[in-house]
Amino acid sequence: MLTLFATPRAFRGHIGIIQRNAIRSWTYLRPDCELMLFGDDAGTAEVAGEFNIRHVPDVKRNAYGTPLLNELFDAAEKAARYPLLCYVNADLILMADFLPAIRRVVGLKPRCLMICQRWDVTLDEELDFHPGWDREIKAYVARTGRPGSHTEVDCFVFPRGLWRNIPPFALGRGLWDNWLIYGARASDSPVIDLSHVVLAVHQDHDYSHQPHVMNSKADVWSTEEAKHNRVLGGGYAYAFSAKDATHILTRQSLKRNIIPYHLYRKLAMLSVTHPFLTPLVDLVRFVYQRYPAVGRALLLWRVK
Repeated sequence: MLTLFATPRAFRGHIGIIQRNAIRSWTYLRPDCELMLFGDDAGTAEVAGEFNIRHVPDVKRNAYGTPLLNELFDAAEKAARYPLLCYVNADLILMADFLPAIRRVVGLKPRCLMICQRWDVTLDEELDFHPGWDREIKAYVARTGRPGSHTEVDCFVFPRGLWRNIPPFALGRGLWDNWLIYGARASDSPVIDLSHVVLAVHQDHDYSHQPHVMNSKADVWSTEEAKHNRVLGGGYAYAFSAKDATHILTRQSLKRNIIPYHLYRKLAMLSVTHPFLTPLVDLVRFVYQRYPAVGRALLLWRVK
């Protein structure tokens, strides 16, 4: 049904623990998915062998050694057994609610992009995948989890050939995930947010794997790779997020996603070619950020 692929970092220390948690969770998805790990960072081949996962060691990188998004997706599409693929960050735990949600959407919108917002938790030890492990994770998220930002999307389900000419973004260095949502919308493909029926669990980590970053998320955006990604992506006007989804999957149905945020998005896009609209864009952004409860209330009303 689905080819799921990822590019792990070196399996050292804490990042190694949480990546093992995530990858092992994928092996419990039913029906079985084709799993592929790209890259030759330390431990990747060994983990792929341990969990009987297909390993593709060659992935093209930039001068900093960071995998290039366009090359990764192209290689995955060529190697995938199935026409439906999923890119997922290697620190994201997925559970039994994932594949049923995908099947529901494919039956309604066979050619679309599916995304899922995440919940952040702190995990410092390898999980014990005994029967009922997923119920325990959900309970842990309910107690300690924090909803991730709508701008940070770690999971993309898409049919082969959805995007044309993906820019050579440095993977994990900002804006690449937002551009993928923009790229789908620009090609008139529906974008479906699965977050109301799928619990995607992101495990906290630092950013010491990135050059010139002192473990701070804020520092990530100041690196040369992040700046280059912003240039490649056309700037923040094209930085689409989960709020730019055209539809939301609920437990009852697939609903159109109509929220005040879309006014900001339309104005932001217009301001690219009509700079005199920029002050109005700034005003809309200020109001939305200053009174987020209004937008949340309308969103909740839409998905009831």
